[in-house]
Amino acid sequence: MTTLLEPLQPVAVLGSGGWGTALAVHLGRLGKPVWLWGRNQSLVTKMVTNQENRLYLPGVELPELVRPTHVLEKALDGARCVVCAVPSHGTRDVLRSVASRIDEDTVIVSAAKGLEVGTLLRMTQVIEEEVGSSHEVAVLSGPSFSKELVAELPTAVCVAGRSELTVQAVQQEFRSHSFRLYGTDDVVGVEIGGAMKNVIAIAAGVVESLELGQNALSALITRGLAEISRLAEAAGGRRETLSGLSGLGDLVLTCTGALSRNRSLGLELGRGHQLNEVLDGMKTVAEGVRTTGAAIELGKRYGVELPITAQMADVLAGLRPPRAAVEELMLRRQRSEC
Repeated sequence: MTTLLEPLQPVAVLGSGGWGTALAVHLGRLGKPVWLWGRNQSLVTKMVTNQENRLYLPGVELPELVRPTHVLEKALDGARCVVCAVPSHGTRDVLRSVASRIDEDTVIVSAAKGLEVGTLLRMTQVIEEEVGSSHEVAVLSGPSFSKELVAELPTAVCVAGRSELTVQAVQQEFRSHSFRLYGTDDVVGVEIGGAMKNVIAIAAGVVESLELGQNALSALITRGLAEISRLAEAAGGRRETLSGLSGLGDLVLTCTGALSRNRSLGLELGRGHQLNEVLDGMKTVAEGVRTTGAAIELGKRYGVELPITAQMADVLAGLRPPRAAVEELMLRRQRSEC
């Protein structure tokens, strides 16, 4: 088992999108040798040539210690820490292909937010199914835009894991003067919060684009938090976790921040654009689209009502206009808040 006396390096970051690249840059600046793996060979070649990920994180120079590669085996060779920043729908395939190459004492940090369609599993569950439950697995989640992390603006997130030593090790190795990590053992709460906030952010974008006002947006975020908390608690998480960074913090940022992909998608839907049209114009993944359907099924499994999620599922499926979905939410039966 990894202890605090054993540095989590070298590091392999799997996924060369904006968040994976940002984490690789952050760790490289801390003096850790990092392999940054990307599936797209052309993108990796350009990163090597330009020493920059111009597609997903333009204007940010890769530190010398960050080495891009499209060869998974090279990235994982000798890695003491594997950061999985692959989109949720690709996590299983990537880890399945290299499970035998990840040493048993390697710490795996999930940095993806979502639920697996079909199985309804959280990302740490997917990872453990593929690499084995004997590995130390943690999840990193919270209000964190890639561009602000690499600009070294103050950022605080959660790191959750079953092992206190693993949580402390990740805190110790990832922290910097501008990046602070708060530890918890509530893996379920942290992951449900990170996944579900993307769904509520789509709704927030719809509300904003329809110019329904700040009162409506505030109400949506508040009731969205209640919805997320109910599901997290039913799945085994702790309700208080959702009042922290990985719940309320991430929800507010994603629902209001100009850099939020899911909010941007909601804005376009509210303006009358079709989902396929919006997705075709995006170069990054809006995790909330896939998460919405999975969350509906998870809610059914636990007998939890998810009214905002249900309305967004209808909007995404083209079954209900965005304005009608919001009006339906406002016309729901009034009841006690708690």
